[in-house]
Parts: sequence; C-alpha cells; structure tokens
Amino acid sequence: MNLFDVIPSNFFNYLASGSNQRIYADCLYVIYQQYEREISYRIPRVAVRDALAAFISENHIELEDDEEDQPSLGDMASDILRHFCDCGWLEEETDDNTYEKQIMMSERGILLAEFLENLKKPETEEYSGYIFQIFNILNNKDLWKEHPYVNGLKGIFKSAKELAGSLKKLSTFIRKIIEKMVTEETLETLTDNLLDYLDGSFIKEYARLTGQQNIHIYRGKIRKELDRIKEDAGLSRKLCDECATEEGITASEAQALVYDMLQTSRQFLTDDYDRIMRDIKHKINVYLQVAVGRARFLRNKEADNKGLVENVIKILAEEQDQLKGFLDEETSALFRFEKNEFIDLNSLRFPGRVTAIKSVTSDVARELSEEDIGKARKQQEKEAYNPYSKGKMKKYLDELMADRRSLRTEDMPLESKSDMLCAMSAIAYAKDNGYRVVPGEGYVETEKMILREVNIEKAL
Repeated sequence: MNLFDVIPSNFFNYLASGSNQRIYADCLYVIYQQYEREISYRIPRVAVRDALAAFISENHIELEDDEEDQPSLGDMASDILRHFCDCGWLEEETDDNTYEKQIMMSERGILLAEFLENLKKPETEEYSGYIFQIFNILNNKDLWKEHPYVNGLKGIFKSAKELAGSLKKLSTFIRKIIEKMVTEETLETLTDNLLDYLDGSFIKEYARLTGQQNIHIYRGKIRKELDRIKEDAGLSRKLCDECATEEGITASEAQALVYDMLQTSRQFLTDDYDRIMRDIKHKINVYLQVAVGRARFLRNKEADNKGLVENVIKILAEEQDQLKGFLDEETSALFRFEKNEFIDLNSLRFPGRVTAIKSVTSDVARELSEEDIGKARKQQEKEAYNPYSKGKMKKYLDELMADRRSLRTEDMPLESKSDMLCAMSAIAYAKDNGYRVVPGEGYVETEKMILREVNIEKAL
C-alpha cells in the first residue's frame, strides 16, 4: 500500500515551497498547543479561530496569496482553518447538544504536528531508561506470568530494539555533535563550546550509560533470564500460543517469531551493545583529540612566523582576483593557492619557542672542507629519505594487490608499528596512486595505533 493511498493527495501542499509554509507550520503548532489542557482533541471552533487571530496579530503576519486589501484577523484565521480541514490536518464537526461548531485534530494532523516539533527541537533520549525497562520486566515475573508474550517478551524486544536504534543514531550523528563543539572561531569560543558540551545533556546521559547505570551490572541477570525463558518448555509453549493468537499467525510462524525475538534481544544486549559503544567511544576520543589540537593551534598561531605566513597566504588567497589585474601571466602563476599537490604531512610543523636575544655576539664564518660538505650532504639525504613516500606506497600496494581487484585491511600485514604506518600511508596516497578506498565498519589496533578497516579497490 502506498502512503498516498491512506492520506489526502494535498496533505503536504501547505508545507511546499512558495505556499506560506513557515506561517502554516507555525499555525498548525499553535492549534496543537490549544489542546494541551483539554481532555480530547476537540475544541469549539471560535476558540481555535481566536487563538490563531491572536497569533497572526502578535506576529504581524500577512499571507503572500492574499489580495492587496488584507482581510480581518478573524477572516484570515478562518481561511487557515478551512485550508487545514481541506488538506486533512483538521476536521470540523457540529456538537449534537449545543449545535456549536467544533474543530478536531485528525490523527494524521496530530502526528504531523508532533513530527514537525520534534524536527525543530528533538527530544533528548534517556538511553539508560531502556535498560531499566528490560531489567524490571525480567525481574518482576508476576506482572507477566499470565500474559508472557504481550506483557513480557514483546516489551523486552521493543525496548531492546529502541535502544539499538537510538545508539545507532547516536553513533551515526555524533560527528555533528562534536563538530559543533569544536567550532574554531577563537580560542574563547572553542573553550565555551567545550564547557557547554561537558555540561550538556548528551555527555551526562552518556556518562550514566557507561558509569553507574552501566548495562554490565545487569547483563548477567538479563542473559540468565532470557536463557531460562528459552529453556522452559511450558513457558515457551505459552509464549508461542499467545503470540499466534495476538499476531494472527500460525503456530509454526509464532514459534519462529518468538525464537527470533528472544535471540535478537539476547544478541544485542550481550554483544552488539558493546560493539556500538566501542565505536561511539572511539569517535568521541578522535574528535576530542582534534579539539585539543585546534586549541593548541589557535593559542599559538599568532605567536610565531608560521602564523604570520598563514595570515599573508590567507590575504593573498582572498585577493587573487585583484592580483590578476595588475600582475603579468608568468607572475600570476605563482599564486595558485587552491592547488596543493606538493603539500604533504612533512610540511606540518608545531610552533617553536621564541628565544629572546640577551646579548650581541659575532662569529667568523669558516669555509667548509670537502669532508664537511660530504657529511652535510649525507645528513640531508638521510633526513630527506621518506620510506612512506607516494611512489613507495604505490609500489607497496601494487605488490600486495597483484592480480586482485580489491584488497581488504585484514589481508595487509599489520603486525608491527611499521606495518601500520605503511598501511596508513598507502591509504592516504591511494587516490593519487590510482586506487579507491571504501571505509568499513570496524577498527584494527596494533601497538596502540588504531586503523579503520577499509577495502582498497583499483580505480576504473
């Protein structure tokens, strides 16, 4: 069944571009708020109209599709109510006793208002609440012994599934939380963002989940009870019978569904949970290290010559178009700041200490001997030698790849720190060397170095 088989075809029209979408979205929420203290989603039409009229007046709203002569506030509010009834957000009825017109929010209208509000201001989830819900259900058998499927297993499976979904969303979108935290406008704003992050709801809930309310405290009890349910033939039979009746399926289908719910819940609560939490912890550590690095950079970037050079390059980059106006073609070619093919990791340098000159000294320059020149040349060649250069990494990947079309991280030698550095360099230069890198899900750790799993493929 298609979505538009069950909702009016114009259900989303008033949220489309060019349709006063902002005004209509706000008006829908104003109407939704009127029902907060009511016992049902039914209010006299005049009360809803007056609330809309007050909102329109307070915010000086004018609808774009109205004619030059703006209608009265009451007429504007009535037009909006008619629009909302037409698209299925509201329904209008007449009271059988008072014959007064009533405005009722439709089920879909309520869901839409709640969805829009949640998009604008998402609710903070209490991850630990799911854990306590599962533990309490299993720990209070008297509450579900009569109906083990409806009041027991179904609730356990639902809580485990919701916790899994919430943690997966957190793992996926945590980058946005941390990126907002490490905004690097100034050292002061970065510090403020870090403090807000540490005082925020996310870090508190994460601490509860990994600290005093850690699932490991309850893991043994949960696993033991789920195993007991699977091994109890009488309870399992009762679960399957109730499941078949409740879901309207055959006995064999019910047996498969009950087994899958038990196995999925146990698998998540004992294994998958740890894997997700490790991934979240790793991402937090990575982004916090980035924040520390940015703080050091912001603190020092104005204190040395590197900061001065950076500012000059920034100004020149911003003024490129103006420079082309009075520089000849040969000179203009020197200022191609967007092409950084010769910059590599060796170009990075940490700010050094500024040494104050306390006394004036002089020295006589001496002429270097052939032996001194030879030693200096060897020293320069030694320092210039790069075992992880782009060319060497191409040869390294070509040898590992051989006749293959792709190479996984697990197929690469990663037993030592040197192996890890080779793998990281090969991945960093992969694109330039004619390969494509597809990130994986897990991580590989060797001698305190962590590398994300990847699949390296030959570019077409």
